[in-house]
Amino acid sequence: MNKNLPFRLSSLKVSTTLAMGASLSLLGAFSATAAEQQTSVEKNIEQISVIGSRRIGRTVEDSPVPIDIIGAESLKNTGLTETNALLSTLLPSFNFPQASLTDGSDHVRPAQLRGLAPDHTLVLVNGKRRHSSALLNLNGSTGRGSSSVDLNAIPANAIERIEVLRDGAAAQYGSDAIAGVINIVLKSASSGGSVAAIYGANVTEMDGVPQLESVSEGSDGNLAFTEGGDRSLTDGQTLTLQGNIGLELGENGFLNISTEYRDRHSTNRSDYDQRENYDRLDDGSLDPREFTVNRYNHNFGNGDVEDLSVFYNAGYQLTNDAELYSFGSYSKREGEGAGFYRRASDSRNIQEVYPDGFLPVITSDINDYSLALGVKGFVSDWNYDVSAVYGEDEFEFGVTNSLNTSYGPTSQTTFDAGTLTYDQLTLNVDFSREIDADFLASGINVALGAEYRREGYQIQAGEEASYAQGTFGPGGLVTGEDGPFGAAGAQVFPGFTPESEGDNSRHNVSFYVDLEAYITDDWNLTVAARYEDYSDFGDTLNGKIATRYTLTEDLAIRASASTGFRAPSLQQQYFTSVATVFVDGVPTETGTFAPGSDVAQALGSPGLDAEEATNYGVGFTWSTDFNFSLSVDYYQILIDDRIVLSNNLSGDAIEELLAGTGANQGRFFLNAIDSKTRGVDVVASYNLATDGYGDIAFNLGYNYGKNEVTNIIDPPAELQGAGFDQDNLFSGTELRRFEVSTPRNKYNLSATWTNDDIRTTLRTTRYGETQDPSSTAELNEVLKPKWITDLDVAYAATDSLTLSLGANNIFDVYPDATRENVEELTTFSRLFAYSSFSPYGFNGRYVYGKVEMKF
Repeated sequence: MNKNLPFRLSSLKVSTTLAMGASLSLLGAFSATAAEQQTSVEKNIEQISVIGSRRIGRTVEDSPVPIDIIGAESLKNTGLTETNALLSTLLPSFNFPQASLTDGSDHVRPAQLRGLAPDHTLVLVNGKRRHSSALLNLNGSTGRGSSSVDLNAIPANAIERIEVLRDGAAAQYGSDAIAGVINIVLKSASSGGSVAAIYGANVTEMDGVPQLESVSEGSDGNLAFTEGGDRSLTDGQTLTLQGNIGLELGENGFLNISTEYRDRHSTNRSDYDQRENYDRLDDGSLDPREFTVNRYNHNFGNGDVEDLSVFYNAGYQLTNDAELYSFGSYSKREGEGAGFYRRASDSRNIQEVYPDGFLPVITSDINDYSLALGVKGFVSDWNYDVSAVYGEDEFEFGVTNSLNTSYGPTSQTTFDAGTLTYDQLTLNVDFSREIDADFLASGINVALGAEYRREGYQIQAGEEASYAQGTFGPGGLVTGEDGPFGAAGAQVFPGFTPESEGDNSRHNVSFYVDLEAYITDDWNLTVAARYEDYSDFGDTLNGKIATRYTLTEDLAIRASASTGFRAPSLQQQYFTSVATVFVDGVPTETGTFAPGSDVAQALGSPGLDAEEATNYGVGFTWSTDFNFSLSVDYYQILIDDRIVLSNNLSGDAIEELLAGTGANQGRFFLNAIDSKTRGVDVVASYNLATDGYGDIAFNLGYNYGKNEVTNIIDPPAELQGAGFDQDNLFSGTELRRFEVSTPRNKYNLSATWTNDDIRTTLRTTRYGETQDPSSTAELNEVLKPKWITDLDVAYAATDSLTLSLGANNIFDVYPDATRENVEELTTFSRLFAYSSFSPYGFNGRYVYGKVEMKF
């Protein structure tokens, strides 16, 4: 891995001041989340949401839909620095499994809200739409087939608070807001700052996975292994450096800058490899090297990552009625993720290059930046907000410690495998004002606006050696008539070919209006509508209604109903990857093809259309005088025409359909299934003030969620004629993962005790049953419920210096080991000791220390 990460102070993120609301609208205000109320300071501040309502100053107490608020203090009381991991710890409806061996998804890990796909959640920064990652998740991870926003590119120390709307909001924000909306509000202080250093490591014992003690020859002439107790490890050493400073811009402005550098070493939770690594000797005996070769030859866990991010947030008051604002960011991440080990005797290995075999590694060089500029203020009784936001994400793939087998002993071992780039330009004009209405208890808040968005997606080919077919075969240099070629392209990740290259774009225009008023003193009603017109698939109109009624001073009920949509991403529409794969020694052109390509159309692809959704929610809030609050919300989300990746289609009939396309087999995206998601969210908090023993804030979060696939389309006529039906068009494994790969229920419990200079935070999370289904029933894994407990103790040594010690997963809990959790073990189900679908990962205990200096 390149350890010389360049320090480029190139990105800046500037946040708008909060009074104006957001440029896009989201109905409803909010109910306070448990996570936000973990300190006595936070709970005494009246919370006003940037998202949730066009009405300026909408507070938590007025919410017709549920919104969670996570404050900066809550984000700090943990050793976690990844924003996705923080959200998973603090929000019961948020799921962040940490998969491994999933190619690019090892580097940009997806997460889920309410068990839906990662791209069903809209992400905003300061109320403005954030661009997504260029990566398309294609392997066996959560969110397969989706492209999502890389939340881990946003450092926690740049965040003032996180607002999570748990309700459909496409009628206000447009595409993607089906599961909800996450709004990152950046820090805006104009003075002071802080620096911090965090260092930690995994200090752990792999539950159910023994240490290999020795290797010998058994009485039957085969390898024999001696095992010890559970394997103990210390790895994953991570250094994080953070800085934040607030500055005045003249007399009327502010500039707040945050930066974070992180260097994380890899973890490895693989089991040892029992296979013979070398060919047997001429007399049939074992090669002596079998007894000394490293049998922990895979890397299953977190990869090496080194990243740097810089965010800025700024505002300047031009006049009493106008404010200029800007925010921006730059982040760079270099990572490594291992693939499958190639043994010395493997046909994909060249022993002159790797006499003991090799572990190929996929490398990433990710550059991500964003810039926003806008002006907002008041004119003729109207609030206005005019803004432009540009963002770009570039994902450069590399392969190292590898080779192109078809080039033989002369093959290079490091490759440039190509680059994916996604960019997005968003222009917004928003207006809002309150109009008097004597017949109502309040005026009518009217908000309206327009948005233009242009998106681009580009695939650049890798260098020729990363994908090309050479002339080297098992017998040496051969021609196509002499025998089979060696495997083409860089081992583990063949580069993008020139045929995969493309530079595509689209644009859309949208208009919205939303109205909000108190019909009576106790009854609030909001309605919204949004029209969007896309250049690639057409137009859509969506609406929403939400209401809240106060029954008593403490008790209120609320409900919402809305329609929504998600436009197919450019990544889903245009991603193409073609590689030469050997099937029974015969090279076969196979890959993922764009739905509009000749290959996909030969298989009956109709192209992609938008997913359509209907959201319903109903609940109540109860807030008492004795520092106790409770909210309970039921939700149902129906999605039609969800986009799914087909199986890899092959066979004689498929080859006939593909005649003339240059391909022998392939897969493509299509609108294929309908789904239903139902669940309940519960949030409760209680603050206890003791006499002389400090204050304790207790919090409970609970989510129950059930996902069902309710309908599967019939295959296109072309595939039906080729003998395909639902069972072999779509992977049953993937369809079951929609339903069971996230916990059916999840509890988040926490208590924060503050006494003089000491603050102690204890959190425990119960992850309900999760399943990792397989196409072979004997390999299905059911992951039993587990409790994961975190402890953080902070001591304020001085007014400016704070020292912290803590541990995440302090009791070192693991998911059930795969070798004990399946009916039948295969080579690889045994090698990879735990399921990648574990909702809390499989790295074990993480111990850390932190030093923070404020100024």
